[in-house]
Amino acid sequence: MKISAFPKGDLDAIVSGDLSVFDWIGQAATLPIDGVELYSGMLLDKGEDFWDRVADCLSDHDLVMPMLCASPDLSAPDSEVRKREFDREVQMIQAARRISGPGVSVRVLSGQRRPEVAVDQGLDWVAEAINQLVGVASELDVLLSIENHYKDGFWKYPEFAQRPAVFFDLLSRVDERVWFGVQYDPSNAITAGADSADFLDQVIDRVYTMQASDRSLAPGGNLDDLKQADGTLGYSPLLQHGVIGQGLNDYPRIFSTLWNAGYDGWISVEDGVNSFDELRASCEFMVEARDRWFAGSTALKVARLDQARAAAGLPAFPWVGA
Repeated sequence: MKISAFPKGDLDAIVSGDLSVFDWIGQAATLPIDGVELYSGMLLDKGEDFWDRVADCLSDHDLVMPMLCASPDLSAPDSEVRKREFDREVQMIQAARRISGPGVSVRVLSGQRRPEVAVDQGLDWVAEAINQLVGVASELDVLLSIENHYKDGFWKYPEFAQRPAVFFDLLSRVDERVWFGVQYDPSNAITAGADSADFLDQVIDRVYTMQASDRSLAPGGNLDDLKQADGTLGYSPLLQHGVIGQGLNDYPRIFSTLWNAGYDGWISVEDGVNSFDELRASCEFMVEARDRWFAGSTALKVARLDQARAAAGLPAFPWVGA
């Protein structure tokens, strides 16, 4: 297992230009990590010269970008909007490939849960788009990873496939196992009203990448009280971001499940909302977890993905950083 870091606490500043992505990479290089996960808003429409500068900056700091966090809105009722979002996702696949080469993973989402879009209709649109994106990813030897997500910070509505039942329905409509998998986020399972370790048990055979964060209840908070009519929680002020290992997620069980399933891949730390020191503490927690739960391995092997590729007559996935 190798460790990446995502600039959760500095995301708005980087996207707005108040903090350059190059300066943040320099800060991230002081952490006990192997790579960084960047966000599409830092790269969208910037062009190949900019992407090359990002690649050079990463190399200068002995880091790689194994994962790119993209947020396509593929459930929009306007077909022109869906086409634009599809094209942007293609651009992000190309950007990730340019920066990191083959073996990079690019996140894909379902889109926003607009009240006027019926579940079946939205799932049809999203599944059709993802199946087409798989073709783009396969040509570039890039992996698409769909995250069990809550809500992109720049969106109005929560994730279309936030609820587990809808997420599982979407997975059933995209049977691809070689170029498409799940990016598991335990804290997002909690915001969807699920037990994060139980949720992992249900998707472990398709988990190819992972984001790690943690949530804690503020004084007076109760998970049952936070649940909405549809069973989700969302982001309540009573559900606070914090250092990994100090919150609601059962990480010993989660790590055991991953290791027993042959998951020895990238885990990206999504923290720093409260301070850079908390991001560092979360990364240090992951270093200790690697020694304890992953036998200190940095092999970068995901058994389920390798099995799918072998069945298709392909070699093991060429993970960035391997």
